[in-house]
Amino acid sequence: MKYSDFISTKKKYHYPDGFQVNDINPYLYPFQQAITKWAIRMGRCAIFADCGLGKTLMQIEWAKHIQQNADGQILIVAPICVAEQTIEEATKIGINIVKVSNPTDDKIQITNYEKLHRFLGHPYSGIVLDESSILKNVDGKTRTLIIEQFSHIPYRLACTATPSPNDIAEMGNHAQFLGVTTHKEMIATYFINDNGTSRLKGHAINDFYKWLASWCVFLRSPDDIGIPQHGFDLPELNILNHSVRATCQSPADGQLFAMYEGGIKGRLHARRDSLNDRISKAVDLISSSNEQWVVWHGLNDEGRVLKQQLNSHSVLIEGKDSEQNKIDREYQWRHGNIQCMISKPSIFGFGMNWQHCSNVIFLGLGDSYEQYYQAIRRSWRYGQQNQVNVHVITSDIETNVVENIKRKKQQSEQMASEVISFIGDIEKENILLGNKNEIIPEMTAIEHDPLGKWTMLMGDCVEQLKTLPDDSCHLSIFSPPFAGLYAYSDSPRDMGNSKNYEEFFNHYQYFIEDLMRVTVPGRRCCTHVQQVAATKVHDGYIGWKDFRGDVIRAMIAKGWIYDGEVCIDKNPQVQAIRNKVKALMFVQLHKDSSWSHPAMADYVLLFRKPGDNPVPVIPDIDNETWIQWAHPVWYDIHETDVLSVKEARDDKDERHLTPLQLGLIERCIRLWSNPDETILSPFAGIASEGYVAMKHNRKFIGIELKPSYYYQAVKNLKMVCQPTLFDIGNQC
Repeated sequence: MKYSDFISTKKKYHYPDGFQVNDINPYLYPFQQAITKWAIRMGRCAIFADCGLGKTLMQIEWAKHIQQNADGQILIVAPICVAEQTIEEATKIGINIVKVSNPTDDKIQITNYEKLHRFLGHPYSGIVLDESSILKNVDGKTRTLIIEQFSHIPYRLACTATPSPNDIAEMGNHAQFLGVTTHKEMIATYFINDNGTSRLKGHAINDFYKWLASWCVFLRSPDDIGIPQHGFDLPELNILNHSVRATCQSPADGQLFAMYEGGIKGRLHARRDSLNDRISKAVDLISSSNEQWVVWHGLNDEGRVLKQQLNSHSVLIEGKDSEQNKIDREYQWRHGNIQCMISKPSIFGFGMNWQHCSNVIFLGLGDSYEQYYQAIRRSWRYGQQNQVNVHVITSDIETNVVENIKRKKQQSEQMASEVISFIGDIEKENILLGNKNEIIPEMTAIEHDPLGKWTMLMGDCVEQLKTLPDDSCHLSIFSPPFAGLYAYSDSPRDMGNSKNYEEFFNHYQYFIEDLMRVTVPGRRCCTHVQQVAATKVHDGYIGWKDFRGDVIRAMIAKGWIYDGEVCIDKNPQVQAIRNKVKALMFVQLHKDSSWSHPAMADYVLLFRKPGDNPVPVIPDIDNETWIQWAHPVWYDIHETDVLSVKEARDDKDERHLTPLQLGLIERCIRLWSNPDETILSPFAGIASEGYVAMKHNRKFIGIELKPSYYYQAVKNLKMVCQPTLFDIGNQC
């Protein structure tokens, strides 16, 4: 494979797997047509569109085209009662959808999530998850059923209102269902554990949102994808808070007033004690109006007492009711036969289109902002002709719950705005132009010392090595990047930025070939390595991977001769503190030492290019020094003997830049090169190798991919070559 083709395989975006269509039903608005074309072209994708933007019509049209093209059957899965609405919408555009309880011969079928287990193994060509946030909300058993048993279907569409992108579980489960990546791979690629919580890696932020935009569309309004549509404006929303006093029947012994314990238990007591007053307030609101109302409650007693007081003017829908009773009662209310419907958000809070009703009551609040938001959006949605009034009736004890919901609302709105700001332009390109997120060419630069002592190249080391002549470098010293996604950059040309161990070595082999070509025959390559930790997230187990051995095997496979190594001693206490290594901690030693093991050492692996060395290397060291350096373990390399890195470090770096120790570099240069010969560092960082090379009258060529490191390397090289009063003429 050509190197450029290999780099393209490192892109983490999701590619189209469907087909092109142009004949979208004109009943759909232009923005809906554009999104539907994109979804059909993608084949497997998600539409995260806000309430009232027509997800139902888009998924119906998607199902029609997939069914016709694949000549198979389509299954739509939806919450209770949403199936009836979907069938009604389908008749508007001449599509026949049949509600089923088991697989049938019908071309497009729709069923409820509760019956999904009956459809296992049926050879559907396509599946639609309507209100796909169920991937997060349902119990683990059902979520696993959807992901594991229906992810083999060739064409898949997930539709829900805009989810929160900081909800890692929801994003990961959607990506896994659609076959984009597994939840585990998403976490390992883009996130890092920071004090017990997952956050986006600094250099991964832009790529994460590009990745999202490659398989889903976030839409709050048609303007977000550059297709303004008249009439898609939300009506005014009025949140009206009502507080009633929570009172007990009598205080406990020894208390003058009733007191409530904290936490959920205390709030539940307060909610029960204020039940009659809250219901009285709700009855007053409903009785003062002839308009229709929907009342959301949390406790069964709240719904039942309110139903008793409203009598025939209301209908109560509970979880224990049969599916048909739920459907019939909702239908009676929606068609104006009953003034008030009473239910829980967990029953009807998702998927329903209730633009006919603009009056909403919450008989108390829970902690779930999503349930609260979704319940409001049944009425407050595009197509609603009236301002929506939402009455929240709580006890005075529950003030903190109200404030918590307000806080979550602000966070959600801010996050949604940030997402659109990140991916808005990408979405426009993907949906309107079919952009495939081509890799942007890497920035390159070159700077020379006027006296020819050093050269720094900025760019991909594989590509930059090709600019160097054959047999031009006498010694190479470097520390290759260990596989660590987004640790230092978001570039696919960064070898460390590999999704797994295998991809790193597939990348590394391209480098080895040209490193061999530019090296003088019979001369050395000194490769600094450390073993790599295996983690539960990336590898499924905790342990070590033999990075040292794999580098040796990769070099031998390309023709290098492996003929030695030096082990560098490391301080276990420093390693334990810096890297938080459980196996080195005192607490682990005394808790269960079966997990304890020595610190990771560093190694300098020695390789030689085949052939005869044209110029003998005569080191400037005596026999006593050679006896010391010939030891297989170097104990006197000080970990702090490095160049300063603070100027080069990027704020987004997830790992500290760790340049090689100057003493280690000095030994390699003095042992295996002559004065005036050329030292190469293809992963130069801040040019520690060049700094030492200059000090010992060698020439230097460095290559660095990351601009901030490159510019600091140039500064360091200029500094070491800065003339002083004691320099003579053209000497550094």
